[in-house]
Amino acid sequence: MAISKALILSILGCLCFCSSVLAARELNDDLSMVARHERWMVQYNRVYKDTTEKAHRFEVFKANVGFIESFNAENRKFYLGINQFTDLTNEEFKATKANKGYRPSLERVPTGFRYENVSLDALPETIDWRTKGAVTPIKDQGQCEGIVKLKTGKLISLSEQELVDCDVHGEDQGCEGGLMDDAFKFIIKNGGLTTESNYPYTAADDKCKSGTNDAATIKSYEDVPANNEGALMQAVASQPVSVAVDGGDMTFQFYKGGVMTGSCGTDLDHGIAAIGYGKTSDGTKYWLLKNSWGTTWGENGYLRMEKDITDKRGMCGLAMEPSYPTA
Repeated sequence: MAISKALILSILGCLCFCSSVLAARELNDDLSMVARHERWMVQYNRVYKDTTEKAHRFEVFKANVGFIESFNAENRKFYLGINQFTDLTNEEFKATKANKGYRPSLERVPTGFRYENVSLDALPETIDWRTKGAVTPIKDQGQCEGIVKLKTGKLISLSEQELVDCDVHGEDQGCEGGLMDDAFKFIIKNGGLTTESNYPYTAADDKCKSGTNDAATIKSYEDVPANNEGALMQAVASQPVSVAVDGGDMTFQFYKGGVMTGSCGTDLDHGIAAIGYGKTSDGTKYWLLKNSWGTTWGENGYLRMEKDITDKRGMCGLAMEPSYPTA
């Protein structure tokens, strides 16, 4: 059957028109993304060294926004959001943030566990140490402030920079990360830590400033039995607890809210604080955790992760190496 020239021209014209529409739509999408990136740069005070770097960072930003929006389109118990890490690839994020705060211990020396005889049935169903005044505002910090508050009634913001500068002779290596137990040992040996105002945080290694006035100290520390969320619950019901997690996944990088569930790694590379636990309206049990990446990350700096999962190591390995100071 012969096809008329008019029909062929009509089809070709249609194809050209459709292609033009698609091209225009893609251009509009790109322009919209450029505008979003520009607004993001202003919000997070991001300045690039030249147009080449800016173009590269825009492509990373665009890809990450695509991942976030695709993830959120599915029905999940938590969601992601654009934050200060959106112009970083996941590899860059892991190199600069996730693996800078914690180094897994090669061997843990057994300690006592003072809460082992506490009945799980006697524990409160929910607890949030923020409501009891035992949690300082979101920042990069250690976890000694909570126990000082519980013992003295005074919540003191302690200097993490003193740890970064001065606790460098063992496994801990300043800004390159370290072990929470070694940090506790240093505080005990040092006679305590001074306040944040006396020794401000600079986010960089510096020379140790001796002679600071210690504002608070601890007597010792204890490890929570490994891979035991019940034991972790016993401890968290009594005080905030330091935990290590695998914080390198993209869902961790862009976490914004809800209860994190699903698959997660267990290569411990980031230290955070367990400051409570609870249950959502749909019955999902969760741990309440305090991070140290500012209030623009997560739920104003906090995170909820699923509790009592099948894997004994806990969500993202949070039950593998918990510990807490005693005062």
